[in-house]
Amino acid sequence: METTLIILKPDAVQRGLMGKIITRFEEKGLAIVGMKMMTISQDLASTHYKDHQGKPFYDGLVGFMTSSPVVVMAVRGVGAITIARSMMGATFGSKADAGTIRGDFGVSNSFNLIHGSDSPVAAERELGLFFNDGEVQDLDRAIESWVYDMSSGDPE
Repeated sequence: METTLIILKPDAVQRGLMGKIITRFEEKGLAIVGMKMMTISQDLASTHYKDHQGKPFYDGLVGFMTSSPVVVMAVRGVGAITIARSMMGATFGSKADAGTIRGDFGVSNSFNLIHGSDSPVAAERELGLFFNDGEVQDLDRAIESWVYDMSSGDPE
């Protein structure tokens, strides 16, 4: 099992899409093991997006991410990072395939609704930025054997 950070960005919150997006992750079979609404501080946004410092879009991105509340989630499952990124779709809503979160709900090339960690290393770093110790739960779901084939003892 791996855990990834998902951020429902200010546009998703302001447009009232939180429930629809969260439902997609749950219906896919991924577990929400941490979740909170917050307003990201300038310092946290700068730290989170440090790899983009110096790029032309950096100031706008930090301004956007600090402009309104977001929902941050820790999402867990086998292959959760790859699955979540596939569910999100291409970065720009105008280019994202139908059936993806961005493809179904987005048209903007600036406001793209959702962030998801792009690797296990990034997920670990990002989860540590947004969640304190004890805020990401160990969740023993009764449905796990219906989400994954557990016949070998490990989820497939």
